[in-house]
Amino acid sequence: MEPVYFTVAKEQTWEQKIERSRFIGQAAPVADADEAQAFIGRIKTEVHPQATHNCFAYRVGLSDNPITYYSDHGEPSGTAGRPILNAILQQELTNTVVVVTRYYGGKKLGVRGLIDAYHSTALQTLLAAGRRPFRPTVTLTLVLPYPQLPVVNHLLQTYEGKVVKEEYGVDVNLTVRVPENNQAALTGALQGLPEVQWAVGG
Repeated sequence: MEPVYFTVAKEQTWEQKIERSRFIGQAAPVADADEAQAFIGRIKTEVHPQATHNCFAYRVGLSDNPITYYSDHGEPSGTAGRPILNAILQQELTNTVVVVTRYYGGKKLGVRGLIDAYHSTALQTLLAAGRRPFRPTVTLTLVLPYPQLPVVNHLLQTYEGKVVKEEYGVDVNLTVRVPENNQAALTGALQGLPEVQWAVGG
């Protein structure tokens, strides 16, 4: 039986005030680490560029080999990023990013206070976002001549592949995501099409 993984159901914002500081949690489902970094970058530069801190954590990939990353973004070491990551782990989520933005209100919270504030903000944001089952995917890049496009599209439909990027030049270049448990069947079928080149990775 295929293992079940969960990510957040939707993008979500949640806010609380602690000792005059504003803590704003922002969570989102992401496909990979690049998408997580892009979300963090958008919060930092577009949504809350004036904030005192934009601390974050994300977890991407499967339980046996996930990518995890977190940052205290200027807060004392261990008081922000790790508590945010712990909230993600506590909810047993993957392919999830959380940014907790803080606007300093003039009163220090201390190490314990910061840990509690960042963890509770992240946790409440994740609870508000809800969760949904997530199927791990693999990214493939394909290069194919135009006449092969209908055949390849049919294979993608059969094996639940989703085109995330397409470029049309001399050949057709596709970047697709396919459920991990369908990867072997799809690549096996593609091997029967000598004119189609494919590789794992976006």
